[in-house]
Amino acid sequence: MTDSKRAVVLGAGLAGMLTAHVLADHVDSVTVVDRDTMPDGPYPRKGLPQARHAHLLMSGGARAIDRLLPGMTERLLAAGAHRVALPADVVSLTAYGWQQRFPGDQFMITCSRELLDWTVRDTVLRNARITVLDGMDVLAPLTEAGRVTGIGLQPRDGSAGPSELAADFVVDATGRGSPAKKWLADLGLPPVREETVDVGLRYSSRIFRAPAGAEKGFPVVSVYPDHRSGGPGQSAVLVPIEDGRWIVTISGTRGAEPPNGEEGFVEFAAAARHSIVGDLIAAAEPVTEVQGSRSTTNRRLHYEQVTPWPEGFAVLGDALAAFNPVYGHGMSCAAQSALALDGELRRLGGLAPQLARRVQRAVSAAIDDAWILATTLDLDYPGCRSDVTDARLANPSPAGRRFAELVSTAALYDPAVATATMEVTTLSAPLTRLQAPDVFAAAQRFAARPAGGPISDEPPLKPDESALLGR
Repeated sequence: MTDSKRAVVLGAGLAGMLTAHVLADHVDSVTVVDRDTMPDGPYPRKGLPQARHAHLLMSGGARAIDRLLPGMTERLLAAGAHRVALPADVVSLTAYGWQQRFPGDQFMITCSRELLDWTVRDTVLRNARITVLDGMDVLAPLTEAGRVTGIGLQPRDGSAGPSELAADFVVDATGRGSPAKKWLADLGLPPVREETVDVGLRYSSRIFRAPAGAEKGFPVVSVYPDHRSGGPGQSAVLVPIEDGRWIVTISGTRGAEPPNGEEGFVEFAAAARHSIVGDLIAAAEPVTEVQGSRSTTNRRLHYEQVTPWPEGFAVLGDALAAFNPVYGHGMSCAAQSALALDGELRRLGGLAPQLARRVQRAVSAAIDDAWILATTLDLDYPGCRSDVTDARLANPSPAGRRFAELVSTAALYDPAVATATMEVTTLSAPLTRLQAPDVFAAAQRFAARPAGGPISDEPPLKPDESALLGR
């Protein structure tokens, strides 16, 4: 190889493009490889079927992207995305009750996944050091003396035979279908510890035209199950997106699966713990067919524990840890993982020895809280199939669970607890934030409230929002 440095990123989704942007500051060229042909605009692509469903970019992820790509949030808003203040702009029935709508510093960005991916990709590819090689199948890594030195490729259309692409650093961001585990086994490395939590979640989505007057400023509306009920969970979420539309995703765990087609879609939404989402869409105009998905298992691969770890190789995004999409953490984890990669590159001054191992440890730490948040609740559902060795999941503390339930209930009505909870759920603060003295004191005050305190069975709707329901 010459003195010029080259990186290869496998996967042109959000994680891959942010990774390419980070690497471009430290190498001479970055090639992003993807099996799809990239659309020239915010359009669907075959290799991203989850784009058909509701996506939430939490403020912890949005701020990470803005650190990497300054002004990206503003670009998304200019393209039609919505900034949803938390919890002021949500009408949400949690397992513990209706969240009251306090002002706060956290938020989420809502838009179609196609718009978000396109806006990020278009911005990243303005860097002349970054190119996309699309329509390519990835074959296997090239290795030499315990180091990954490139990747084998082949055009999907059969127009040419296999070829090799040399690289000083290769990042796998190919998503849930990542072959990295097999690649490492083929290299003779020890087995990768894998944890899974599968509630059998299935979900279906459809886009609707928002009614007149609700095209902008309408809240996210969500109805979640109570994981403590002993029965399967059933959810319905309405998310405003660009062009005056709503995307509605309904979901159910094993035993409460939603329909895959139009028949029964509205009825399923209305049959959740509250009928509000079904009521809102009962007379709304659908603009797409119903799309279903079953790729929902929580899955984490502990690559950070593999020894020896090959130099010149890292795994991040859904290829490292994939979450139940109900919690909306996948995109934010991808952004924070790219930020962790950036931090290690800057600390070491570029492609230094041991970079790969340090990156793998850093990105694993970056997704740890999201992993615990998603799996802790999912383990309570009947029929959940799990294989976990993490003591926090396998042997949870009863006292810890009782305190978590108290905090989750107090957050509905106490602004101080709500602030801390929103910081954690948006991945803007670590889980330990909920153990801070101010949170503990506020939760204890809530627990000591007089019987029959501020508990409401009705959604906290504003008058114009209630008008859409005829109330």
